[in-house]
Amino acid sequence: MTLAVPRTLLPHNLPRSLKLRVPNKAARDLWNRLRFGADAPMSDECLMVPTAAVRLRYLHRGTAELPRFRRRHSGLVMGGDWDLSVAPIGGELKEAACRAHFLGGVPWEATELFTKLAGELREKGEVDGCRSLAELRARYEVLDRIYDEARRTGRLRPQRELSGYFRREYGGIFVHVGRDGRLLRSSGGAHRFAIARILALPRIPVQVGVVHPEAVTRGLYRALREGRQP
Repeated sequence: MTLAVPRTLLPHNLPRSLKLRVPNKAARDLWNRLRFGADAPMSDECLMVPTAAVRLRYLHRGTAELPRFRRRHSGLVMGGDWDLSVAPIGGELKEAACRAHFLGGVPWEATELFTKLAGELREKGEVDGCRSLAELRARYEVLDRIYDEARRTGRLRPQRELSGYFRREYGGIFVHVGRDGRLLRSSGGAHRFAIARILALPRIPVQVGVVHPEAVTRGLYRALREGRQP
């Protein structure tokens, strides 16, 4: 029997694996398993959660107590009161642009978001992975296709079903888990999350971010993993 080699270990993917800190994440997974057993979160893990259950967003302050979490922190189990720094979801610039475009028929380039991104592109030379206005337009054309597919199928595809799949749910809608099992939106996947809200999709795939240890020890994370409401 031939064992499949994980994409992250393929020779041509090793530079990307190092850039995305996959070895660090693998070490974190091992440490989590030693601490919490089978209920331990896994870095870049995919959870299927009710869209309506994601009602809050995490507010970082750039401090040690309320740091800005990135995708490299996925699967980190961190105590403290960071999970209490929240605000209701709604009114964010990316969601406003999605609603204007998909519901109001406003061209992407006429939205406040696109104007802002185009300005940042001129100043910095790169924004959201785009290095030209043509690339920025192409990025939003992809969002149009994602919206059309989700409207037709009633779902957003998890990362493993996409052509650019690399590791678990890396690159998906980024969501932290608070002490009480609450799901807290963070940066990453904002457009797709907005599409899910606009279409009232029942469930969405999310990439696990940071998890409060109480959510693990109280069995709340396990409930999320099993598709149950904590």
